[in-house]
Amino acid sequence: MYRFLLSRQWVILTLVALVLMPTMIELGFWQFHRHERRVAQNALIADNLRAEPVPMETLTGVGHTVPRADYWRRVTATGTFDTAHEVVVRRRTSADDRIGVHVLTPLVLEDGRTVLVNRGWVPAAADQKAYPDVPPAPRGEVTVTGRLKADETTDASGIKDLRGLPDRQVMLINSGQQEELLGREVLGGYLEQTGPEPAGGTPEPIPEPDHDSIGAHMAYAVQWWLFTAGVPVGWVILVRREKRDRQAAARAEGVAESPEPAAAVG
Repeated sequence: MYRFLLSRQWVILTLVALVLMPTMIELGFWQFHRHERRVAQNALIADNLRAEPVPMETLTGVGHTVPRADYWRRVTATGTFDTAHEVVVRRRTSADDRIGVHVLTPLVLEDGRTVLVNRGWVPAAADQKAYPDVPPAPRGEVTVTGRLKADETTDASGIKDLRGLPDRQVMLINSGQQEELLGREVLGGYLEQTGPEPAGGTPEPIPEPDHDSIGAHMAYAVQWWLFTAGVPVGWVILVRREKRDRQAAARAEGVAESPEPAAAVG
């Protein structure tokens, strides 16, 4: 009765089902691992934002690559802003998704080394080639508090063409790039300023990274696994339906081929 399973149509259908099941299981685990990474990242951000601030030079140095474990760590830096070498970072969004720039101002430490300070967001100039209106940085010695961030790179950002930019405008915050422009040692990574608050509220401080939402990755994982369980169930339902249809067709054919009873002779 189940010999129809050896037909070309059913062999192909069964093979497709067998391929789909491990594929969907793997997709479920892929989403599950994304959920785990998001949870771990949220915990890292929360822990680093709660930690007491430490001097930035204790966590990084010249040519240093900031490890992920130190991302968003609260740090301080004391020095004097070098506004003559201030630049703006193009194509940055504000907290309410307006397009503008980030203000990147070097802070010269007492030992002569430099910390890159992202002071926050300001609107871009009407003419994209013009330098925007940027509020001046505080004069004299100042202690800045903020979040430690890693250098931005072309590989991570997807930005490849860094040539032909207007004067004092960059696409990435990168200590190596700025070291070449400044001609002096720059600590790896940069400081995303949170304090002191700027006068008049501008540049607009960069908001904390989201560390509450976990996304829908876990729900997607469960969906893929439910789909996996549904494949054999659906296959069994189709087999039983096919069997029932074939039995009904066989019975109908038997009735049609059976001879009609002879009429009675009077």
